[in-house]
Amino acid sequence: MKHILFFILFFAAVSVSAQEFGTKYKPIPAPKFSTKKKTPLPQVKDPQAETADIPGIKTPNVFDNTTITPKSQFQIGEEKSKFSMYQQNDFANPGDLYVDKMEKDLNKALKDAGLREGRGTLVKKNISLGDFKTKSEYFIVKLRDFGAIDGDLVKVSSNEVVIASQILLDANFKQVKINLAEGFNKLDFEALNIGTLGGNTAEIQIYDDKGQLVTNDYWDNLAAGFKASVVVTKE
Repeated sequence: MKHILFFILFFAAVSVSAQEFGTKYKPIPAPKFSTKKKTPLPQVKDPQAETADIPGIKTPNVFDNTTITPKSQFQIGEEKSKFSMYQQNDFANPGDLYVDKMEKDLNKALKDAGLREGRGTLVKKNISLGDFKTKSEYFIVKLRDFGAIDGDLVKVSSNEVVIASQILLDANFKQVKINLAEGFNKLDFEALNIGTLGGNTAEIQIYDDKGQLVTNDYWDNLAAGFKASVVVTKE
């Protein structure tokens, strides 16, 4: 009897609950989905990730391309060219190379101009310094060494009469007076030696009794024992 009553009450409670649940329940509508496609947002890329796999670009150097610019043989660290138009000397100062060449060129020019002595070919013959006519009573003859001072000695004579047996030539003029005879006069200047640097060299100036220059001449590289002569006719 009790069991029957329990089942009756249970079913009554369930029925009431079902009615309440049925009246109060409201179904939730299903969400509406649009068929329109959404535009995807742009993806932001990492700039470092983009350049990570790209090889670096190296600017070409035209100086390394021998087809464009021929490679110079005078690079730093490379051996310099051994070609030179001048004789190579081991100077402490590179500028001495040009000073040495300039001195050689100057010496050659002075020798060619007769202004410096050199061990060239000696003149082994008598030479003439000219013929002159004058009314002067005497001549003043001045002599000096026009080259290097190297001990040149000269003997002066007129018509084979010795006027000065030995004159040592230096940078200053030394003079002798020569009286002139009527008519023909031959003045001889004999080289007594050759200097330590070359043949006998001298500059000669001759003046008349009024101080006027008659001649200005020189002899160069004259061998010992030979003469330079001036012929004078006194009118």
